[in-house]
Amino acid sequence: MDEEQREVRRGTREGNRRRDGRPRRRLIAASAAVLGASLLVAGCKDVHVNGEGAPSASAVQPVSDGHAVSPLDNPDGTKPGLAPITAAADKDKARALIQKVATKGRGPKTGYDRDEFGYAWMDSAPGSVPFAHNGCDTRNDVLKRDGLDVRYRSGSDCVVSSMTLHDPYTGKTIDWTKTHATAVQIDHVMPLSYDWQMGAAHWTKGKREDIANDPLNLIAADGSTNETKSDSGPASWLPPNKQVRCSYAVRIAQVSLKYELPVTSADKQAMLRQCGG
Repeated sequence: MDEEQREVRRGTREGNRRRDGRPRRRLIAASAAVLGASLLVAGCKDVHVNGEGAPSASAVQPVSDGHAVSPLDNPDGTKPGLAPITAAADKDKARALIQKVATKGRGPKTGYDRDEFGYAWMDSAPGSVPFAHNGCDTRNDVLKRDGLDVRYRSGSDCVVSSMTLHDPYTGKTIDWTKTHATAVQIDHVMPLSYDWQMGAAHWTKGKREDIANDPLNLIAADGSTNETKSDSGPASWLPPNKQVRCSYAVRIAQVSLKYELPVTSADKQAMLRQCGG
């Protein structure tokens, strides 16, 4: 989302630059051949090698680390991640929750500005929002909640300098450092401009600050995937990792119900479909 991009683009991006030197094609082909032969000898299955000698995208499987929690077991958002909802009984519960969500048409974006929801990642949201007023900004609170092997900046017990994220939206594992800050962004599950159009334009400033900093509405995610989402609702954007789409729909429903904020009819129908409705 654009507000997240502005917040984290202060981090440098040298890790994304390519090296100047390139191996010759014959050496690459030879490496691929050796790797392919090694895999055959070892008896490995379902591993594909592309022309550059690296595993193809089809060889990359979503990661399940046991760290993430189902949103059905995490009603306040203080626990990490989005574990898949797979059991039939749990999908029934998910659909029942989504059915409670009200619907309305999406209003105009006129007057929207990120500052209408307070300054980014403020620790002083006025309502009873988890993690608020703990001396640490919201972004770092969410990084700590969702990350593994979390390390802090020297002299701080708040500012996260590195961590490992099992990204629920893509299934990828990201070894993140603050010097490449935009590689991991904090997604507003119900985007703030969407909230504005669905009724938050008429809220008090304090209530808008609450939804912008409530961990129930926040997920640490792959940066480029978050940028692709922008301010889309679930009818036009869903996580690429299909395993968590029902969980994602439940999280939207939880935020919607807590803040009495409707979604569009198309979005509600898309949410139900993710959980077998």
